[in-house]
Amino acid sequence: MSSSERPAAEAAGVEPEIPDAPAPQSNSRAYALMASGTTVSRVLGFARTALLAVAIGSNTPIGDIFEKANVIPTIIFMLVAGGIFNVVLVPQLIKASKNADRGSAYTSKLITLTVTFMAAATILLTLLAGPIISALTVGWSEPMLALATAFAYWCLPQVFFYGVYSVVGQVLNAHGRFGWFMWAPVVNNIVQIAVIGTYIGLFGAFRADTDQLAEWTTAQTVLLAGGSTLGIALQALVLFAPLRTTGLRIRPNFRFRGMGLTHVGKIAAWTLASMMVGNLASLLYSRIASEATAARESLSAGGASVAGEYALNTSQLITVLPHSIFALSLATVIFNELTRAFHDDRAHDVPALLSKGLRTTAVPIVFASVAIVVLAGPLGRLFGGTSADAAAAGAAIGQLLLLTALGLPFKSAHFFLIRVFYAQEDTKTPMLIQTAIAVVGLIAAFTMAALIPPTNIVMGIALLYGATNVLSAILAHFLVVRRHGDYGVGRVVDTYIRVGWFALIAGAAGSVALWLLGGFSFGFAFSGIFPAVATLAICGVVMIVVYLLLLKAARLEELDEFIGPLARRIPDLSRRRASAKATPRRRRGEDGPR
Repeated sequence: MSSSERPAAEAAGVEPEIPDAPAPQSNSRAYALMASGTTVSRVLGFARTALLAVAIGSNTPIGDIFEKANVIPTIIFMLVAGGIFNVVLVPQLIKASKNADRGSAYTSKLITLTVTFMAAATILLTLLAGPIISALTVGWSEPMLALATAFAYWCLPQVFFYGVYSVVGQVLNAHGRFGWFMWAPVVNNIVQIAVIGTYIGLFGAFRADTDQLAEWTTAQTVLLAGGSTLGIALQALVLFAPLRTTGLRIRPNFRFRGMGLTHVGKIAAWTLASMMVGNLASLLYSRIASEATAARESLSAGGASVAGEYALNTSQLITVLPHSIFALSLATVIFNELTRAFHDDRAHDVPALLSKGLRTTAVPIVFASVAIVVLAGPLGRLFGGTSADAAAAGAAIGQLLLLTALGLPFKSAHFFLIRVFYAQEDTKTPMLIQTAIAVVGLIAAFTMAALIPPTNIVMGIALLYGATNVLSAILAHFLVVRRHGDYGVGRVVDTYIRVGWFALIAGAAGSVALWLLGGFSFGFAFSGIFPAVATLAICGVVMIVVYLLLLKAARLEELDEFIGPLARRIPDLSRRRASAKATPRRRRGEDGPR
């Protein structure tokens, strides 16, 4: 969340945390509804990704080709218009909702503008499917380019539906319908799981002994790519049902002048530029990664061990999950406090707040990093498919997880550090950091592409992802210190070291359990998807129990800081807190934000 305006935060479903007011309980319910939607969607997303590997394989030509065509619409949408929806429109919608017509006229103009612009952009992008695929791939053969283009024709219309989903979702958020925006992706994932299941029923699961590219049919393309776009379309269209309950009178309105987009756009220009830089870098990284797909096809054997774009994106999907669940939630709490500090001229409180945030997030994130490293093998096997070479494909994904997980603590630290600038309504500094890291990362990526074998290029990019996370955190650290002084870096580092030792001990316990389950000898843990799930569950429980016992024994205060904000977001605990306030005696920590 880049906006420091409180109405925008509330529209995004962020709990304002106002003590002794009835709003927190309601907002807590809204957060719980949104969080549950996000959790269910992510679980189904993992299931969808694992099932797709069963259908078309993971480190396979079709797997990478479909991944390329299906990811491009998301990145292009964020590059072309995503920042506008996420940054520019939210304050405008909040402001318009307070008008006499509750924003009906403005919302009608906004939806009309969105449909018109996104339709025109989508038609243009779809017509350019061939050149786009050619520009974002390296060394692909004519059959590979032709199939990728066919996939793109079916997938690029997703850009239009992403726009509709974003604008209608923000309208719902502005009018207090928070849950729908987060639950709509569940519909998408259910549809895609059904489509992939139908695909397996009609065409069978992927087999390593077939010429996948030569035997591919048009029917398979239509079902797989068309089904993917159908899921995105329904994700957008389902939001029109709750839109009717807002009482807004939505009509086509082409009078776009006077909407105030130019003024707000100027304010958010640096944030928009930052998002454009980040997404452009993602497109170029994916272009470099595509070289591995072409190189794999030239091998006579062992191709399953060569990671491609599917494996790279899957490893990112896994490693970003702890950050999304824990760091993002904790950063929201700290961000609100940082914003209040700046607005109340209490800049001297910023270092202590930042220190608390960084130390608190160390508790879950450091453990998650160690857990991913220890369980990289079965995690990779979960997304390796069911073919004869699934274990090798899973091992390749596991290797990427080892590389990307090492940068996870720095990714979360960077996220906290740049919240300081956003809370101060400084969007220029984060953009400069983003640009500097993108330039350094792309120079390194293109250099690696020229020096290392194409079969290892995805490994190099995974390592680069971790390295750029480290550089981002270091650069943000120096800029924060330069502006606000020391925020207790020594204490923060000490917390990470202590938590790190506890996580390593827990990791050692998990490693023993993993060894007993054949995780280091391609035994039970690698024998299939369900054995991998069982292994993850058993080893995960062992590690969590050991870790929590160690933290409790050490009486680590950051553990209480971590659990406290999360507990306050649970409705039941919110009601207990409200009840406790009615009694003379209160327990420490129940009266509001710390």
